[in-house]
Amino acid sequence: MAPQYVKPYVKPNKNDLRDAEAIAEAVTRPSMRFVSIKHVAQQDLQALHRVRERLMGARTALVNEMRGLLAEYGIVLPPGVNTFRTALTEKLEVEQAKLTPLSQELFSKLCEEFKKVETEVVYYDEKLQAMAITPPESQRLLTIPGIGPITATALIAAVGDMEGFTNGRQFAAW
Repeated sequence: MAPQYVKPYVKPNKNDLRDAEAIAEAVTRPSMRFVSIKHVAQQDLQALHRVRERLMGARTALVNEMRGLLAEYGIVLPPGVNTFRTALTEKLEVEQAKLTPLSQELFSKLCEEFKKVETEVVYYDEKLQAMAITPPESQRLLTIPGIGPITATALIAAVGDMEGFTNGRQFAAW
């Protein structure tokens, strides 16, 4: 059961016994909706998505940090990961005179770190794309315009069994 459906049955002065009573009370209600249990494959898929999302956040933070540090040296790079990726090495070579030997070493280390994070993100992207090809549910989702392998696998990982929803409107509200 989702916690928000049990909350109305919890008595004041919360403790484990009162929580158990609230769950027992909520289960007896005919209108109670239950959360479907995730399969191990769904948990694996969701774990991949979480790791990829963490890496993408780390990549964005690294790009912003590098842009800020370079701006302090008078080297301005455009925002966005894709434009940063293409402009970084060219800009560092052209503006090398503005950097001290220590800052050159620092930025080369940061560039290595950026490339490492990039390769990890690419690895997880390829893994998710490979996993999107096999399941029939994923193949059906991929036929919908605007849904790619990442979104399809994320939906399968989060929802899993669509039988928990009686219609499309319930799914959209979820």
